Amino acid sequence: MDVSDEVRGQLAVKFGVLFPHLDERQRRLMMGAEARILGHGGIRAVAQAAQVSATTVRKGVDESEAGEEPLGRVRRPGGGRKKAVDLDPGLRPALLALVEPDERGDPMSPLRWTVKSTRNLAAELTRQGHRVSADTVGDLLHKEGFSLQASAKTIEGKQHPDCDAQFRYINERAREYMGAGQPVISVDAKKKELVGDYKNAGRQWRPAGEPILVKTHDFLDRQGPGKAIPYGIYDIAANTGWVSVGTDHDTAAFAVASIRRWWQARGRHDYPDANRLLITADAGGSNGYRTRTWKTELAALAAETGLSITVCHMPPGTSKWNKIEHRLFSHISMNWRGRPLTSHDVIVNSIAATTTRTGLKVHAELDPGTYATGIKVTDSDIDALPMHRHRFHGDWNYTLHPQPRDTPADVAKNPQSTAPSPQPGTGYLRNPELTGMPEPALDQLANKLTAKLDELREQGRFQQRGGERMRARGAGAKDKLTTAERILATVLYLRKLGTRDLLAQVFGVNGSTLTRAVRQVQPLPAEHGYTIPPSTARIRTPADVTAFLANSSPTQIKSTR
Repeated sequence: MDVSDEVRGQLAVKFGVLFPHLDERQRRLMMGAEARILGHGGIRAVAQAAQVSATTVRKGVDESEAGEEPLGRVRRPGGGRKKAVDLDPGLRPALLALVEPDERGDPMSPLRWTVKSTRNLAAELTRQGHRVSADTVGDLLHKEGFSLQASAKTIEGKQHPDCDAQFRYINERAREYMGAGQPVISVDAKKKELVGDYKNAGRQWRPAGEPILVKTHDFLDRQGPGKAIPYGIYDIAANTGWVSVGTDHDTAAFAVASIRRWWQARGRHDYPDANRLLITADAGGSNGYRTRTWKTELAALAAETGLSITVCHMPPGTSKWNKIEHRLFSHISMNWRGRPLTSHDVIVNSIAATTTRTGLKVHAELDPGTYATGIKVTDSDIDALPMHRHRFHGDWNYTLHPQPRDTPADVAKNPQSTAPSPQPGTGYLRNPELTGMPEPALDQLANKLTAKLDELREQGRFQQRGGERMRARGAGAKDKLTTAERILATVLYLRKLGTRDLLAQVFGVNGSTLTRAVRQVQPLPAEHGYTIPPSTARIRTPADVTAFLANSSPTQIKSTR
């Protein structure tokens, strides 16, 4: 039988009172008698209560059963075998050196790349000349404050410098939408689940000795039901969830189809006056900010519903902070823990039965549709979308409008159209909203760098010619970019507004010309004490530049020095 903690406590009190008055043999006999009274499991319980080894208690049981005569001699204080640490003063330092963390321990230790079990530690100590057992090593480690520790998942990957600012931006948009009675949803695809007699993490209550029998290996059976792909939509204000369980592929089309199902069945009824929808999503996956099909499918949904759909993505590496993870998916995982997901119906019903004490309600349904992979979306397709990128991180935050963009023909018919017209030349690129500095500061920077650039230019041409110039300065083919334009292009490149290809387009040169200009100018601002801070705006096409400036309001720009 199992010995209760209460019995162990009573034994510990009894031993603590009597042991100081008993000699070694008497203590063994007393412990042996108590162990015999307790029966099965008594030796271990008595050893724990008396804080001695089970071998000592077992010896006391044997002596009491043998009926030996009492001894007339008692061992003197301090008698008996000495402890290993007392006999070998170098044992403790040698052990601590072996268990030191890798970054502080001996880099040549043979245990650096092996499991530091008590058995391995004892073997290494013995090899060093410290004869010791694994049990003694364990006792010493406990006395030194060591215990078995697992790795703790707390260190996140390298975070984007605008991570906190993006979270604040998302929170502000969510408060704005919910305050106006507009829907705000958090979306994501849950981990794919194997459908069939496979082990599912967790435990559940069942009759003792009757576990559910599942397959020994989690290899997908191609002849079986396959996989399930739950895609969730969590309504933050209503605390309700919608999950579409797919059977094909986790694609952007499947993700938007799930949002479309939610809107048709719940969203439009819960928000009858809505004209906007805010979606918060992860940075990657089928709803990632780089997934082009995600944007094209959302544009189609916006046209169908008449909603202006705004998407705010979580910064890369922060998907665990998405609301749906801990407000919906975690409760689903707890609800079906320890239960094999033997069919799609079991998965759907388990999800639909998920509730919480805070009132969460979940609807789930099966989506048997097929979704093709490998769909190509070209740059022109993206440019044609009725999409407005926000001024703050337009790659993470954008809005898809239900009305298509005006075409050039429409603009010609309607000169009053709000579509921005192309700007002549490159003067408009000097706008402080793009450069991050007032125009006088940009002129000052250009004046300081011009002399240095001319000097570098002459040095380069001197090396190419192999001697002094033969023609007057200014003769020959004209430069495609003036010195001022090269400096301006470098400032815009350092601002990280767009790619070099985009800058080449707006300056009317090829990519090689712009790359050479940037490579030559890039180190000079820092040498003259200028810091060019990166912008949070992201621009993809020349049309986006003029649209960005059209939507900009004058702001106070500080000096970059």
